[in-house]
Amino acid sequence: MASTTAPTTFSLLHSATTSTSRTRASLSHVSLPSSLKPTALRRLGFSAADPLLALQVASKVRSFGSGKGVRGVVAMAKKSVGDLTAAELKGKKVFVRADLNVPLDDSQNITDDTRIRAAIPTIKHLIEKGAKVILSSHLGRPKGVTPKFSLAPLVPRLSELLGIQVVKAEDSIGPEVEKLVASLPEGGVLLLENVRFYKEEEKNDPEHAKKLAALADLYVNDAFGTAHRAHASTEGVTKFLRPSVAGFLLQKELDYLVGAVSSPKRPFAAIVGGSKVSSKIGVIESLLEKVDILLLGGGMIFTFYKAQGLSVGSSLVEEDKLELATSLMAKAKAKGVSLLLPTDVVIADKFAPDANSKIVPASSIPDGWMGLDIGPDSIKTFNDALDTTKTIIWNGPMGVFEFDKFAEGTESVAKKLAELSGKGVTTIIGGGDSVAAVEKVGVASVMSHISTGGGASLELLEGKELPGVLALDEATPVPV
Repeated sequence: MASTTAPTTFSLLHSATTSTSRTRASLSHVSLPSSLKPTALRRLGFSAADPLLALQVASKVRSFGSGKGVRGVVAMAKKSVGDLTAAELKGKKVFVRADLNVPLDDSQNITDDTRIRAAIPTIKHLIEKGAKVILSSHLGRPKGVTPKFSLAPLVPRLSELLGIQVVKAEDSIGPEVEKLVASLPEGGVLLLENVRFYKEEEKNDPEHAKKLAALADLYVNDAFGTAHRAHASTEGVTKFLRPSVAGFLLQKELDYLVGAVSSPKRPFAAIVGGSKVSSKIGVIESLLEKVDILLLGGGMIFTFYKAQGLSVGSSLVEEDKLELATSLMAKAKAKGVSLLLPTDVVIADKFAPDANSKIVPASSIPDGWMGLDIGPDSIKTFNDALDTTKTIIWNGPMGVFEFDKFAEGTESVAKKLAELSGKGVTTIIGGGDSVAAVEKVGVASVMSHISTGGGASLELLEGKELPGVLALDEATPVPV
């Protein structure tokens, strides 16, 4: 481990021992932890819920197979589909906004069905309660009606996973859709066509939202991936449908990304990677208020190196963010957060999978070479730091993991988190490329939580409000 005075190596800016004086949050407590900040949660559209209710909600979601790992005692202050009685659902037309935006190949075959599988628990619950499910989603970024973005290729997989034949509409509003809804039996599922085929969807046009809402009796939002967008099907429809509640997936995302992050088991570490500091400023600043240890990797580290006066060769640097990098390091020190930067890096003579490469100290990157991954010494130091933790959130790769030669850092982090998850550490994969990394390594199933949202995950971690969440009904505590 480098000394705190050596800017050329892993920067341990301040001892993490200050974290021992911070309030711990035990998951077994039914009293709310004193470290919980209600004002911060209210900004997100949440507040600390009755802890007994939170525990009940947690067990409900687990019973529907929607995830592994220990959950926190902070629940969103929004009503959930699990709070609705059988009488409130039987025979009712339920508009379910899911995020079924899955990748398709050139032959329209689904290449990754993760988002479809994630939506199944809520849909199955509604089916079992005798509801009539009107399922909606977007796919891609169509400009008007675009056949290649039709939801038709999703029907076979949905039907297989649900164990019933899903009916597909050719539109998302209009007389033909209304006829299909009218003929939908209890326990049936109707999949609407891509809601983004109408430009009014993303404009959150009130009249369009009213037409969507007219199809149903109540609303369930289970699309965390689009909860940060105020669109007709995510926010507009709630003005016309009551109740409007969260699905199990949306609830689980918030329990982890709000609950576990706001009231973590400590020590709490965050791993933030990615190519640019600018895209993660909000996340880093927000996490510095919460974590004990912050590990940085990816292309952004070279901006931090240059801010410390180091030569970075031709590595990616955001010149206009040098002062910001300096201020973030100072903020970490002031907050008592251990900010760790890699001591060594894997450099390349060009940005290509077949580039010549070598491992050098972070202080010795020659001209004409660029850093594309963290080095073996850094991997060991990161692993040693992570061994001390009880909660970890990871957002962003450590290097250009799409190239096998520069994937070791990212894959090592994935493997380490899998190992720690098996030892009871809460491991949260905060969306984006980190999800692809754990999938690639084959350890996704052992993580406590893998977020299905990219931009939504980032905005939530930044402390921003999510319109699709704020629009939902407030929860009412119930006896347990």
